[in-house]
Amino acid sequence: MKEKGNGHLYLRIAESIESLIASEVIKIGEKLPSVRVLCKEHGVSISTILQAYYHLESKGLIEARPKSGYYVRFTHKQFPAMPEKSKPEETYGNNQAEEIITSVYSNLADNSLVKFSISVPAPELLPIKKLNKTMIEAMHDLPAGGTNYEDIQGNPELRRQIAKWAMLWDGKLTGNDIVTTAGCMNAVAFSLMATTERGDTIAVESPTYFGILQLACNLGLKVLELPTDPVTGIDVDALKRNLKRQRIKACVIMSNFNNPMGCCIPDDHKKEIVKLIQQYDIPLIEDDLYGDVYFAKSRPKSCKTYDDSGLVLWCGSVSKTLAPGYRVGWVAPGRFLDKIKMLKMYHLVSSSTLEQEAVARFLANGRYEHHLRRLRSILHANSIQYIRTISEYFPQGTRLTCPQGGFLIWIELNKSIDTYEIYKKAIQYGISIGPGRMFTLQNQYQQCMRLSYGLLWNDQTKEALKKLGKVIGEMDT
Repeated sequence: MKEKGNGHLYLRIAESIESLIASEVIKIGEKLPSVRVLCKEHGVSISTILQAYYHLESKGLIEARPKSGYYVRFTHKQFPAMPEKSKPEETYGNNQAEEIITSVYSNLADNSLVKFSISVPAPELLPIKKLNKTMIEAMHDLPAGGTNYEDIQGNPELRRQIAKWAMLWDGKLTGNDIVTTAGCMNAVAFSLMATTERGDTIAVESPTYFGILQLACNLGLKVLELPTDPVTGIDVDALKRNLKRQRIKACVIMSNFNNPMGCCIPDDHKKEIVKLIQQYDIPLIEDDLYGDVYFAKSRPKSCKTYDDSGLVLWCGSVSKTLAPGYRVGWVAPGRFLDKIKMLKMYHLVSSSTLEQEAVARFLANGRYEHHLRRLRSILHANSIQYIRTISEYFPQGTRLTCPQGGFLIWIELNKSIDTYEIYKKAIQYGISIGPGRMFTLQNQYQQCMRLSYGLLWNDQTKEALKKLGKVIGEMDT
């Protein structure tokens, strides 16, 4: 095993050790091989082995003991039980949780809070300086300093880079297939407007992102919530059953690491879903906002991968991975391209010129992939730290998801608990959460909550989680 020229060798060593911990070949409390032994075994330097151990330590899986070495601290066997598959009523809901949503998001700019409620990475995890440098370069290079209107379909180079990036999930796109938007929700909004009319019914996962629910209600649409598994996503049989028995005009699915559950639809399920919507000639609006934040070795496919009919409208953005405030998103709308372009002209006229150019350059020079590798590593470590801390400090019987990507953990507590009451109590201690009732139009998920692990993992974050566990414990009586 050659060390020279392989900057990720320590990760391979760390993954090998982690698999031994997960399979309990090395058990909790047992000592790991010494640094010198591993150096000799792998033929690498001391610094490489130390990097591997630091990586495992950052996840909370091992700990260093002074003058003794490294020991196993936590294993995947200790993960709490998963939440059960959701069971919404297969009927229309219209009971919005406006009071809860308004309360939670009124604190969006309050930097004194530990905001487990916001599903974006901490600014410290983003390449802000490099991105700002790219923005300045764009201002110097573009005609009129980037103040002119952009092409209605969007920056040509950005669209080309997005199409090139889609090759990671076997997307067969060109720049001409893509329309840029003001963020992913803007792309979803245009897609709903292009495929539905007031009074139509759409099918969604349950729970799902509250912004999709609010948007649908605002457009006068009926929302059918379908059962969703915390690991595999939307229940395909339930979708099939409802497509047979009623007129559904469109489906809206967050295919990869959905918000709020974090589930990822397996690729064979995605293929089956696309066959279904093609059979019934129903458009599928695919929100793939979190697809690039995967913890496995490769990016999961998208529903768009299997689409040869133009019925899948694939939506994405860099809001969760690069620059939330830039509001740069896109949609590959298939057969609805002309409608989307017309809607964009009516509602936006043009996308922001400078932000699009800056993102296009960032994608083109390889900086984005370098940034994503680091971000994925940090978020994966964060997710395990959260799970370990929650398992130690939350009440017995707490269930939670085990994310394989994204930023979010979905927690299910005792049914007697109302997490909006938890929110109101926790906010007094400077802690904000996402109560589960936000993510449905039905009277359900009151005992659930969404937490973001996109924060920096430090003493403040850990203490906030411990305090949140105490608050829950006091109310779990």
